[in-house]
Amino acid sequence: MDLALLLLPDFVLIACGFLICRYTALDRPVWEATERLVYYLLFPALLFGAIVRNPLQPTSMAALSGSGLAVVGAGIVLAYALRAWPGVDARAHAAGAQTAFRFNSYVALALAERLGGAPAVAAIAVLVSVCVPLCNVAAVWPLARHGGHGYLRELARNPLILATVAGLAGNLMGLKLPEVVGTTLHRIGAAALPLGLMAVGAGLRVGALRDAPKLAAALLAIRHAVLPALALAIVAWAVDLPPLQQLAVVVFAALPTASSAYVLAARLGGHASYVAGLVTLSTLLGMASIPLALSALRWMQPL
Repeated sequence: MDLALLLLPDFVLIACGFLICRYTALDRPVWEATERLVYYLLFPALLFGAIVRNPLQPTSMAALSGSGLAVVGAGIVLAYALRAWPGVDARAHAAGAQTAFRFNSYVALALAERLGGAPAVAAIAVLVSVCVPLCNVAAVWPLARHGGHGYLRELARNPLILATVAGLAGNLMGLKLPEVVGTTLHRIGAAALPLGLMAVGAGLRVGALRDAPKLAAALLAIRHAVLPALALAIVAWAVDLPPLQQLAVVVFAALPTASSAYVLAARLGGHASYVAGLVTLSTLLGMASIPLALSALRWMQPL
């Protein structure tokens, strides 16, 4: 129950954005500007600062990183494969595919702190650092292709990818940010989560998921059933990980999808309201999938 309640504030923020946009003077033009602010400044600052602050140890974290990449890679393959289904709406798939494999790193870090303290946060930071670039590249590809954008051009100017690459480069070079810079980045990034989630709510169109309900069910099943099951299989049989890293991999696989998925879809001209519905439902499903996955892990290999 405590784990489920940890996600409740995210869902409340989405509901607040929905209500504020529709029943106050802060209507769509305000939220369109907010989306741009989040996409071009707040989320990049958060990603860069979080990656630079958490030193990577590639040799000692190889198995952990490989497990995370295996989970994300499976999600990408399965999400892309849905495009071949008969009757799949191409626009909905281009925008929504990312929700099957992207993850809410803010929820991940909050859960890690609650469950395992600083060592768990460090393990989650490794997973976030190695998987965010792959997720962002895989998220941009179908949107760029469907929208007729140049794929390499979109990657080269995508602020989330640029921030991630810069953060990884700085981390590997041992970059130490001055305290005033680190604090400023932290405060800028701290605004990303609430505003991003409220922008999701503001973009929500009631019934948008009815545009492609079977696709929505398949994408959410990948995110909240298939990937957690794969993570449990990896930690049980495939990879010899210490208990704390097992915990990190399973939590990582069961996370709700990234709230920035909506912002990306909106910026690249995708079916943003459809993605907003997926993000909202994924956040709600995460309140069940995370406790269930952790219960299964504890049953299989008590921590």
